[in-house]
Amino acid sequence: MEENQDKILKNPFFTRGCSRIPEPYAEEAIYRNSCAKLDCRNWLGDIVQPEGIAANEIVEIRFKNSRKDFFRAPAEMKLETGDFVAVESSPGHDIGIVSLTGELVRLQMKKKRYKYPLDELKRVYRRARAADIEKWLQAVVKEDKALLTTKEIIRKQRLNMKMNDIEYQGDNTKAIFYYTADDRVDFRELIKLLAEAFRVRIEMKQIGARQEAARLGGIGSCGRELCCATWLTNFRSVTTRNARIQQLSLNPQKLAGQCGKLKCCLNYENDVYIEALKEFPDAETTLQTKKGLVEFQKADVFKKVVWYSYKADNSSMMAIPVAKAWEIIKLNKKGQIPDKLEDYAEKLEQKTEYNQGLTEEDLTRFDD
Repeated sequence: MEENQDKILKNPFFTRGCSRIPEPYAEEAIYRNSCAKLDCRNWLGDIVQPEGIAANEIVEIRFKNSRKDFFRAPAEMKLETGDFVAVESSPGHDIGIVSLTGELVRLQMKKKRYKYPLDELKRVYRRARAADIEKWLQAVVKEDKALLTTKEIIRKQRLNMKMNDIEYQGDNTKAIFYYTADDRVDFRELIKLLAEAFRVRIEMKQIGARQEAARLGGIGSCGRELCCATWLTNFRSVTTRNARIQQLSLNPQKLAGQCGKLKCCLNYENDVYIEALKEFPDAETTLQTKKGLVEFQKADVFKKVVWYSYKADNSSMMAIPVAKAWEIIKLNKKGQIPDKLEDYAEKLEQKTEYNQGLTEEDLTRFDD
């Protein structure tokens, strides 16, 4: 196990989905589907193309981390998943790995709402030759050292930004620098220094906190590796409304992930909670008892219990089954008022405030 981990750490191509360093002069295939984050199964691959329908010329190609794009390839090239290819870039060419071919590419483009005309797509020049891969190897191994050098330059320039990752182009003529920053950064002088240090064309690309966590990786509060670093590629907006729907305490320390934003997993069960809460009384509904008015505090969706407290004394709460809560509401509509809420309660509990001292602005700053 430790030996495998050492191989992964020593393999700069692991972030590109290669389980081992490519071998330019190997006769056999140097890459096939592995446990790469961006690998996907072509479930249309076994279906024979109907007669009279031209084969799809578009292929999906992936690069480092979560970067993917669509390219136009001649039909006679007959590319397969896992092939290394040289593709058009600006300027020069880049080296990527074919991740998807055939009709499934059309569905993928539709899913991503990719509407560029066919003639505007960049081209696949050729399958990567040994010389192409050898030059690619030389470029990729520079990335870690270049990242450390760039961080040192940023520190000396006293720029308020954080450099996260560097991706060299396959022909070693261009490098993309991924960074995060809270405010606008004037990095014109930085680009000059980087161009002098690395002798390549520099492209700066700002990414968000979630994309930063996906690139750096880490362990979540659940004890597992971060979803964004292993399988999650499409980020959906997460707001404090998700936490309220799931009846979670609005405690930023528990709701925020490694990126400092609300955890993506708040979206996973959100629809289940929305459906289950349809059986619950409206939180705005006030119950009437002879002892006083009763207001909603929280709900336990899976136990089907609603917690209420008296308006005059909301320091203590009482657990009322959903069925009994509806029973009280029906009685109130008929003009009948129960003596006290305690007659329907299953459990008593003291109310705890998790967001004391926090304003609505403090909570919504985690929204994304």
